[in-house]
Amino acid sequence: MRTPFAKYEGAGNDFILVDTRDNGFRPDAAQIARLCDRHFGIGADGLMTLSASRDADCTMRYYNADGSEGEMCGNGARCFALFAEHLGIGGPVKRFDATDGRHEALVRRSDSSSGEVEVGMIDVDDIAAGDGWWFLNTGVPHYVEFVADPAQVDVVGRGREIRHDLARFPQGTNVDFVQFLGPARLRMRTYERGVEAETLACGTGAVAAALVAYHTRKDESTKFRVLVPGGELAVAFEPVPDSGRFVNIRLTGPARRVFEGTFDTADL
Repeated sequence: MRTPFAKYEGAGNDFILVDTRDNGFRPDAAQIARLCDRHFGIGADGLMTLSASRDADCTMRYYNADGSEGEMCGNGARCFALFAEHLGIGGPVKRFDATDGRHEALVRRSDSSSGEVEVGMIDVDDIAAGDGWWFLNTGVPHYVEFVADPAQVDVVGRGREIRHDLARFPQGTNVDFVQFLGPARLRMRTYERGVEAETLACGTGAVAAALVAYHTRKDESTKFRVLVPGGELAVAFEPVPDSGRFVNIRLTGPARRVFEGTFDTADL
């Protein structure tokens, strides 16, 4: 069966997107891993399917490059919203279900191939502190460590070691190395669980970095710019006084359709 797909990227974080409303495509982990393989497949950091929803515009399912299902992907969600826009689904605000709950995404601008998308993330209830690191869940788990210069960090080596430290993180974790650049400005590199490599951007990681920076530095700003190898992301949020909680978290950045094509499931 030949299945149409589209390739999108958000700040260099790239994804395969498939509209499954009519074609019945239901990928298994091995098929997803082959499609995401950069040498023998299409190549991507992850794959998303778009399906119908009973009471939202659509439903997003996100799968990591290794074929495992992920709870959420911030850059993926932004690409997903632009994909829905290009399919003519919903209005300027897209309401979609994901594994971690209901989300809304605002398509701030778009054309036939690209746009800027703001996506609402889940509330964050707690930030745990370790010895020189912090841990929180922004849709998926994140370890955050502040460093003098992320360019000097062995992101793959140290990231893999921390990601697989099951004594501290039984479900594994994404790993973010973050540098303060100035008031409300950060630089970040990320080792992503499920991709098992460094990615050019990580939306949930940018959110984690901004929240931890606010939490530790007591910065008055609730709007951060986060520089990543693939570009720049914006994070805004509302802290709940005297609670440690953060609500109305928004992630904004670019998204772009790179190309479209078809693949034959018989070849997977």
